[in-house]
Amino acid sequence: MTSAQSSNSHSSEHDFNLFEDSEHADNHISSSSATQISLQQQLDLSYLGQRIDQVAASVWSEFSREKLKQWMKDGHLLVNGNIVKPKYKCEGDELLTLNVQLVTQTTAQAEDIPLDIVYEDDDILVINKSVGMVVHPGAGNPNGTLVNAILHHYPKSAELTRAGLVHRIDKDTSGLLVVAKNLESQFALSQQLADKSVYRLYDLIVYGQVIAGGTIDEPIKRHPVDRIKMAVLPGGRDAVTHYNVKERFQNFTRIQAQLETGRTHQIRVHFTYLGFPLVGDPVYVGRIRMPAGASPALQECLRAFKRQALHASKLGLVHPKTGEQMLFEVPWAEDFNQLVETLRRENPND
Repeated sequence: MTSAQSSNSHSSEHDFNLFEDSEHADNHISSSSATQISLQQQLDLSYLGQRIDQVAASVWSEFSREKLKQWMKDGHLLVNGNIVKPKYKCEGDELLTLNVQLVTQTTAQAEDIPLDIVYEDDDILVINKSVGMVVHPGAGNPNGTLVNAILHHYPKSAELTRAGLVHRIDKDTSGLLVVAKNLESQFALSQQLADKSVYRLYDLIVYGQVIAGGTIDEPIKRHPVDRIKMAVLPGGRDAVTHYNVKERFQNFTRIQAQLETGRTHQIRVHFTYLGFPLVGDPVYVGRIRMPAGASPALQECLRAFKRQALHASKLGLVHPKTGEQMLFEVPWAEDFNQLVETLRRENPND
């Protein structure tokens, strides 16, 4: 297993066993830089009787079956020079030809925004996202996002849906994200997320004293009144969070949580549901909860901490090309580390 890490000096405890979502064209992308694909494959009798879309997905495994089916319908993928339906049954002697240009899939603009790159090769990019960076452009955030930065760093990412993103973390959550650099990798990573084999470990600080670790298995859906919030409600999407207690302080607890699913605000919603909301969470807590007897140093630290105390510290996955197990780890963001150190000095309760 490859391990690319820069560990926090206080994070050596045992973890869980290995295995969380513009208006102008990008100025850095032109038709001359788009990737042109021209491929041929002569079939044999080993494919006799199989659906042609299944055969194409077997022959050109770097592309998803759904993408290949679309190219068939659009006339980019031909069988003996003819357009056929994806359900066409193979006779075992066909010639497949694929001619397609990977077109720009995003209208976001490339921007020269610094990235904290933890690992990069020809297939994946692993990033330590900073606090305050929005992942994807949207209403109110047309630029200055992680996608804008990725488009500048790797212009061909414009050929991929969401510039290669396969998962996301909230604006004010820091830590690890993996980005695909080609179609094959994007499909493979998306499949790993779907089958819950990607390992995502978060550090968080909550109000209150959590007694022991456990699993939260509660469905999450959009809050019926406050549309900014998510909530644990019947009829929501399945959401599962495993967690361990790492440090207890007077009035606070440091926890490590492993995501089995990746719903919007999942960790924040689940721990609020348990009665232990995250320190600083502007959506699910609002006003600062100042414990009685807090020292001036702790009061100042809590007032200055204006985002949820949540950090994506570890990310484990199977490399989409080599099949290698990979584990990445990054240290806490500076404000998170300062909060923990202040709590330790205040009155440790372990």
